[in-house]
Amino acid sequence: MMLTRRTSLALGAVLGLALGANPALAQKKYGPGASDTEIKIGNTNPYSGPASSYGTIGKTQAAYFEMLNKEKGGINGRKVNFITLDDGYSPPKTVEQVRRLVEQDQVLAVFATLGTPTNTAFHKYINGKKVPHLFLATGATKWNDPKNHPWTIGWQPNYQTEAAIYASYIMRNHPNAKVGVLYQNDDYGKDYLHGFLAGFGDKVKQYVVAQVSYEVTDATVDSQIISLKGSGADTFFNITIPKFAAQAVRKAYDIDWKPTQFLNNVSNSIGSVLQPAGLEKSKGIISSRYYIDPTEPEIQNHPDFKEWLAFMKKYYPDGALNEPFNVYAYLSAKTLEHVLRQCGDDLTRENLIKQAASIKNLKLPMMVEGILLNTGPNDFAPIEQMQLIRFDGEKWVPFGDILG
Repeated sequence: MMLTRRTSLALGAVLGLALGANPALAQKKYGPGASDTEIKIGNTNPYSGPASSYGTIGKTQAAYFEMLNKEKGGINGRKVNFITLDDGYSPPKTVEQVRRLVEQDQVLAVFATLGTPTNTAFHKYINGKKVPHLFLATGATKWNDPKNHPWTIGWQPNYQTEAAIYASYIMRNHPNAKVGVLYQNDDYGKDYLHGFLAGFGDKVKQYVVAQVSYEVTDATVDSQIISLKGSGADTFFNITIPKFAAQAVRKAYDIDWKPTQFLNNVSNSIGSVLQPAGLEKSKGIISSRYYIDPTEPEIQNHPDFKEWLAFMKKYYPDGALNEPFNVYAYLSAKTLEHVLRQCGDDLTRENLIKQAASIKNLKLPMMVEGILLNTGPNDFAPIEQMQLIRFDGEKWVPFGDILG
């Protein structure tokens, strides 16, 4: 086929435009902490202090990024430099460590920082610096606030939704219940408490007969449990971190207080809570789930579980295989991997937060069937569904529909 000179010139112009556009489209863009070879991600975890049982989360995430670097060459050809620092679950220490990550280490983003009071301490700072503050290891409701805090995105279901699910269950199944509540006296505990009380609506005074708090610096919660028993409560909502959750379950049993017990999701680990409390003493406790506990018999032959198990044995051999926190950490790290891959060669902080707010029907291994991750510009909560579970003395048994 012959081309006229005019056609040839026109075609040449179109090709020229296309070729001129391609380098622009393919141009690599980097923010602080990103380059052709590296992506720096910052993190804080309580590797010491009263919440140190959560430290395994940071260790699992570090192991996951090590696996990515060794087996997959990192993400889009760049190794992940995961810088994780101990904050002892102390808000002032967290602020110090996050400032170091942002101002000295120059990380691209801060990821999975653990704890409601600790994240609250630097929430405004990190948004003021316009640094992505992604997939926090806390379910406080405040993290879903794209209008006022557009650089912060949570990960797990929020505490108020979870607590309201328990309240709804109590009203349906225990209409004459007298409920006592133990809660941590900070943003974490109060967020759960608010959702729980709101869940009863105008019947809250009919149901809730006692509310007692504890400080994270307390040695035990024994006196609070004795007080709740004395209130006449026959139903108990345990809003505590693992150390105090185990104490509360054990003390209730030891003083022969046998309420219907509800335990917040963030402390329903068999290995870190129920075993220290005593498995027999924990029998009948109700909690909730959105990912699958690694001890569940039904999952032992599933390919997703086998992949997680192989990862743990190779990259985190000291990690407990009956610890659900190690599944939680694995899934949150996979979420960050997904978002970083979506960024392609535009590793600016602006694009990272844009991609994190654009997750569509992400299915992760070992999530409860039917629960997908979604975010949008007006809704920063990736996971908004849960299922109730009951401890049978050996394992958690799911029951009922997906709720939320």
